[in-house]
Amino acid sequence: MPAAALRPKPLPTQSTAKRPVPLDLPYAPVAKRPLPAGLPREWYVTHNRRLKAMRLAIALLDSGVYLPDQARNARIRSTAELIGVHPPSDATCRLVRALLHRHR
Repeated sequence: MPAAALRPKPLPTQSTAKRPVPLDLPYAPVAKRPLPAGLPREWYVTHNRRLKAMRLAIALLDSGVYLPDQARNARIRSTAELIGVHPPSDATCRLVRALLHRHR
């Protein structure tokens, strides 16, 4: 009998579950580091928007939203409230959908 047949079958993960797994409470954030000084203000705005969009995209993926069509602005904003992030702007919502589309 091959060795692979003797290993126990792994538990289902979010990606293999039959229905979405409820979103856990957010985990402790990583330690923040200071941003580099001397860059234009627009760089900081864009950087923070991308970080927020990534956090929201990860939370949506964890809750079972895999397609950009499933991520309406209301859904993204309710997820932001759930994980403790300020409500995103329309531009941030578009970026979240772009991240979901790109990594699909």
